[in-house]
Amino acid sequence: MPLLYSIGKLTVGNAMKLGWRPHVEGLDNIPATGGAILAGNHLSVADELFLGSTVPRHIAFWAKAEYFRGGGLRANATKWVMEGLGAIKVERAGGRAALTAFDGAIPVLKAGDLVAIYPEGTRSPDGRLYRGRTGVARLAVAAGVPIIPVGMVGTDKVQPIGQPYPKLGKGRVVVKFGKPIPVAGRPNDRTELRALTDEVIAEIQKLTGQEYVPRYAPPRTAPEGA
Repeated sequence: MPLLYSIGKLTVGNAMKLGWRPHVEGLDNIPATGGAILAGNHLSVADELFLGSTVPRHIAFWAKAEYFRGGGLRANATKWVMEGLGAIKVERAGGRAALTAFDGAIPVLKAGDLVAIYPEGTRSPDGRLYRGRTGVARLAVAAGVPIIPVGMVGTDKVQPIGQPYPKLGKGRVVVKFGKPIPVAGRPNDRTELRALTDEVIAEIQKLTGQEYVPRYAPPRTAPEGA
């Protein structure tokens, strides 16, 4: 586990546990070793904080490429933090540039690390669970690692969209981990990847009890904190 990530677990992670005392179920479904994808619903920016604080292993999260570019004191500090946390760089330009995130995630998974993914692609605007994008299935099959469904409940009350930081006393947070979904032998074709993605979303729904919406979540139109 990267040193900076370990420091974060001791500081921010313990603060999240003490401040909100999240209820955790199914933690034994996360293997002690070996690569795996943690695929969860996405209600809040706080999802990553609660996920990182409850899982004892290192999780490689995604971060936009701008954070890695440096140039100036603040930018260099941000780059140092992202690299120190073991984050995976994501290009937001789309096309081949966006696929570099997957290129970066595959060796991380094959090396035995955990990678967190939100199949909906963006935060739910209304608390419902939206159709998953097939990137989670494509990455799992390419890396040959299982997918562990994750269900977050209550994080949208702790830090709703537009709220810059989590608020104390704003509801109970529950984090649930489902049984790993193996991908060995799964074909890497569009039909099978869609079926696997739908299976992951169905397992997430079982954990959260959210209403399912059979379409993609609308993209956010306002910047973070607006």
